[in-house]
Amino acid sequence: MLILCASLLFASMGVCVKLASEFYAAGEIVFYRSAVGLVFAALLARARGGSLRTTVPAMHFWRSLCGVLALGLWFYAIGGLPLATAVTLNYMSSVWMALFLLGGAVVVGSAQVDARLVAAVLVGFAGVAMVLRPTIEHAQLWHGLAGLLSGMLAALAYLQVTTLGRRGEPEYRIVFYFSLGGVLAGALSMLWTGMGAHTLKGAALLLAVGLLATMAQLMMTRAYAIGSTLSNAGLQYFGILFAVGYGALLFGERIPWIAVLGMLLIVLAGLVSTWLGSRARHTLPSPNEV
Repeated sequence: MLILCASLLFASMGVCVKLASEFYAAGEIVFYRSAVGLVFAALLARARGGSLRTTVPAMHFWRSLCGVLALGLWFYAIGGLPLATAVTLNYMSSVWMALFLLGGAVVVGSAQVDARLVAAVLVGFAGVAMVLRPTIEHAQLWHGLAGLLSGMLAALAYLQVTTLGRRGEPEYRIVFYFSLGGVLAGALSMLWTGMGAHTLKGAALLLAVGLLATMAQLMMTRAYAIGSTLSNAGLQYFGILFAVGYGALLFGERIPWIAVLGMLLIVLAGLVSTWLGSRARHTLPSPNEV
């Protein structure tokens, strides 16, 4: 139940990001979303009696860099693509993770390259081609590439989160430095794009983005802590269905059948990649936990 609620909240956040994109640039949305996360992480650290001081600042820097870039690119993609398309591209992170695992096996000269993992990666990218070709107009090409790149960078961020966890860094500290990176990057981007003119509607949307993302991350983290990785991985793909529903009801988006088939292939590839990665004791983190 937690994982379904988290998926619904993430899809709802996507709706707010898409609506907010009419008033604000992606970098500014990242700034306010991260500001909410920063405050929450600091309060959580205080409530638990923990410290925000870290002995591995360089690791936090690279994790934050990948995560913030992934978040900004994803918000940019949401602003210019059908909601379901942008959400589906972000869920490609599990397939990117599988590709990285395969690349690592090739680099170290391992003879045990899992053919099933290779097949899952190929199926995932076939799904991407089917999703993008019928749903992206020429003017949306950069948004589509941004969405695809966001999934890749999110996968890199997941790897770094896993490493930080093994180094003993608590979750609130990881979230704090990620959010700090988002605030700094968002502020720098606003020097280039300027600040949007705030209205009551715009401010409410920005606040909703931050609150929905924070609540969803809490639910997602708790679900993975107490539940089965594979079961949660399967249920979290309901986020794509929620995005399809939101897109149809709120934005009048219609998804061609070939794109729907592509989404199903991406879900299948993601589930297989998660299953094989778990069997290899490389637990794949959930999408959206950038």
